[in-house]
Amino acid sequence: MSATATRRVGWRFPIRFKILLSMLVVITIVVSVITFTMANLFHSDKKTYIRGLTSLVAVHAAEEVNSILQGYKERLQMFGRVMYDPRLPQKEKAQLLEGLFEDFPEFVSVTLYQNGAEQATVYDTRALQLAGLGKQDLQTFRNEHPLPFANITARHPYVFNTTLSDRLPAFTLATPVALTDTQTPVIAGATIQLATLLRVANRTSVFDIFIIDNAGKVLISRDPNQVAARTRVDWLPPDVLSAIEPLLKGQTAASSLEYLSNDIEMIGGYALVEVSNLVLGAQIPKSAAYLTARELLNTLTWVSLGLLVISAVISLFWSRQVTRPVEQLSLAAREVGQGKFDIHVEVTSHDEMGDLARSFNQMTAELHNREEALNQAQSALVQSEKMSAFGQLSAGIAHEVKNPLAGILGYAQLSMRKVDKDSPVYRHLSLIEKETKRCKDIIENLMKFARQEKMAMELTDLNQVVNEACTIVDHQLTINQVKLNKELAADLPKFMGNGNQVQQVLMNLMINAQQALDGKAGSVTLHTRLLQNHRLEVRVTDTGPGIPKEIQSKIFEPFFTTKPVGKGTGLGLSVSYGIIRDHQGDIHIESEPGLGASFVITLPAA
Repeated sequence: MSATATRRVGWRFPIRFKILLSMLVVITIVVSVITFTMANLFHSDKKTYIRGLTSLVAVHAAEEVNSILQGYKERLQMFGRVMYDPRLPQKEKAQLLEGLFEDFPEFVSVTLYQNGAEQATVYDTRALQLAGLGKQDLQTFRNEHPLPFANITARHPYVFNTTLSDRLPAFTLATPVALTDTQTPVIAGATIQLATLLRVANRTSVFDIFIIDNAGKVLISRDPNQVAARTRVDWLPPDVLSAIEPLLKGQTAASSLEYLSNDIEMIGGYALVEVSNLVLGAQIPKSAAYLTARELLNTLTWVSLGLLVISAVISLFWSRQVTRPVEQLSLAAREVGQGKFDIHVEVTSHDEMGDLARSFNQMTAELHNREEALNQAQSALVQSEKMSAFGQLSAGIAHEVKNPLAGILGYAQLSMRKVDKDSPVYRHLSLIEKETKRCKDIIENLMKFARQEKMAMELTDLNQVVNEACTIVDHQLTINQVKLNKELAADLPKFMGNGNQVQQVLMNLMINAQQALDGKAGSVTLHTRLLQNHRLEVRVTDTGPGIPKEIQSKIFEPFFTTKPVGKGTGLGLSVSYGIIRDHQGDIHIESEPGLGASFVITLPAA
């Protein structure tokens, strides 16, 4: 009986879309609840809010109108005192009145009354001419609409609409003039332009602001036709007129009402203008109030849609930020599974995903380093085998060359005995003898270096080891324009060690110095001395480019090299470090970039 393994395959639904849908559902529910709650609260409070707002608008507008009329009252009394003063000459009085008209351009005319009779009138003829009116037009209107002198008191001036032309909306303000030299009360009445007061009515486009004058007519309104026609406020129902009676009696500062005006449902607020017992009204249709509610709901709807769109974008972006590292890690893991260890995942956050990405990068870096180390070890083993074979071949060649050199040296020495020392031939034979001996020494040292031997420790002369190493590498350094210098201290004690291996270390350091110069002229200096702690020091100094600080701690590590591929295995300094440590010694580097490098070896003296 065989069992077949089955795998459940379904539609792939990315995590970011799950996050997106979850966020949209949550935000939709929250925004819907907020919108529904706000709509209910607004519908329940909108009437109270609108009524309170109309009362507030009416009170503020009434305070502003009261301040304006108080200023007009004071200016009118100033006109009256100048006109009544019998001590002023007529010419001076005319000049003063002309100056007052210039200072107060809203004033069109001023009339003095005493005992109900007109005493004197002055006019601003320029304002009348601009409006297309004459003095007779004002006089005719005053005769047809006489002032109710019994109702005019110092506390409450009399105000009513006296607009004669739509080009000059105006009103009359009448108030007693305070005089000290007469017992008979004097009344001053002024025709004043309505421009300043009309600006109060036109300041807002939401509320319809109007003023009822002392005659029960419209004083100011947003509708200029009502002002020009001096319309009575017959659009207000009787219950509203009776409701504002307490304002005139000073029993309340403001009131708010709902009423039907011209078949339109209105909400109105009313306030008293105290200086003259005027009533200021601010009204708004109920439909406008509901329109505000609809606008609010529409605004909330658009805001909700905007929030949904923004939240969708943010959720998509955020989910992408969350899932992108997972996708990158998944792709990187596949690459690692295929043997590609040089993969690096970008770390874009400092959370758990960032920690995971950093751990993954650390893992791939370690795998990559181990793979490189294995490759380098393999290359080093191959190179070692090559060098071993090359060493054996070199030793054989050196052995074969040594015998002919011995013959050449012997014949040269025999010839020198038969030739006169002053002869040029003798000098040539001396040069052949010298160079042949030099080649013989090089070959003997090379054979000694290549000879496989056990690690035998014996008393060794450090200066002799230095000389033998220099003999081998001198020619290579010379042909690469590198001068070899030796500064050897005399009478150095010997050390217990293997001269062949220490020679190998010195040769490696000198060859590295020559390669660091990269074909440029320079020098390598070997310096020996005895330190105070009874230790021998040999210093190999070059004039090369130096070694950067950041890699000085790594140069003795196995397989670490800065040389191009094929020119180094990274084992030379590591092997040298091991040899010196086996001799109970120490090796370190002293280098500044651009100032060369010095390898310092210390060995214990015997």
